[in-house]
Amino acid sequence: MIVMRIFLFIILFINLGTKLFPQGFENEIWKEKTYNSRRITSTDKSGGNNDFIIIPKGKTITIADINGNGIIKHIWMTLASKDPMARKNAVIRMTWDKHAYPSVEVPLGEFFGQGWGEEYILNSAPLVAAPKKGKSMNSYFPMPFSKGAKIEIENQSSEDISSFYFYIDYEEWTKPIPSDLRFFAFWNRSITKPNTKSGRENEWSLLGETETTIPKKENHYTVLETEGKGHFLGLNLYVDSPSPIWYGEGDDLIWIDGKEWPPQMKGTGTEDVFNTAWSPKEVFMHPYFGYPRVSDSVGWLGRTHLYRFWMESPIRFEKNFLFLLEHGHANSLTLDLVSVAYWYQSLNHKPLRKLPNKEFRVNQPEINFRHIHKWKDSFRSEKGNGEIWGHE
Repeated sequence: MIVMRIFLFIILFINLGTKLFPQGFENEIWKEKTYNSRRITSTDKSGGNNDFIIIPKGKTITIADINGNGIIKHIWMTLASKDPMARKNAVIRMTWDKHAYPSVEVPLGEFFGQGWGEEYILNSAPLVAAPKKGKSMNSYFPMPFSKGAKIEIENQSSEDISSFYFYIDYEEWTKPIPSDLRFFAFWNRSITKPNTKSGRENEWSLLGETETTIPKKENHYTVLETEGKGHFLGLNLYVDSPSPIWYGEGDDLIWIDGKEWPPQMKGTGTEDVFNTAWSPKEVFMHPYFGYPRVSDSVGWLGRTHLYRFWMESPIRFEKNFLFLLEHGHANSLTLDLVSVAYWYQSLNHKPLRKLPNKEFRVNQPEINFRHIHKWKDSFRSEKGNGEIWGHE
């Protein structure tokens, strides 16, 4: 019995270790390092305790402008502002190797896994929003560069960011970076429309037989479309549902080096590509996937945040890559979808689509119990009033 317990403990320890540390960690961490450790921070250079910078409204501040080659390994940020949507109205922009166009241009909160301008805990391998209440934003994405790295914060708010604190930890290399792949992040948003033949938001066959036709590509939600060579790492998906019905019957579709039907990778439902099952509504966080924020209303009405990172095996492409999502089965639902895709690829002369202005990025109005009460009144009128319970 004692031997069996020791054996089980060893197995548990091994399994825990594989979750805490990346593959090959134990074979690499002890080896001699040849880089120089460097850091850029918001420290008070006068020796005082005002270890922050002010980013005035409407202004852009360069917080890092690094020459030479190396790899950014960790970014930490936190801020204070009178604007409750400061994390949504501030933009982080990253440019590698003095390129003409940025490779990252994303609202600050949504880049770090904080949707809708909110603050909440996120605990994934590459991104962590830490206590207090998710105010500490961390990135562990390796970000290589060979001719320099530039990171900017643009405050698109109507209020100053009165305190902006940051660390940027990087390795300064004395030898060339062995790859020309660079880190990218792309923001997208769409308020979808039902693309069913009937025009109805029919899901789970609640309004009759569910359509079985293959929906057109152009009606799907686009997570990422890019040309070039690289590998896709993962995404944050922020779903705001105006209906209590489950939003996640939509499949994921991924094309690799081609755009003809069928896609090389096709899923079975939104919760499945995010590694969960059976329409979950529970906060759950794994290093590679999770639901850090779920709807607190009836059914799935309201806001849900999902993430998935292919840390175990990034999805490789040589020529092009296309990642689409259905919004409900056969694209039958109206949803407010916001996503941030993360990947590596070679720099090219095509710029990413410019980030839309802050007016386009405003959250949809909340739907609450008052609206549901009005829905029931419309239903009662449709049924001729009388003794109507609401389940008819």
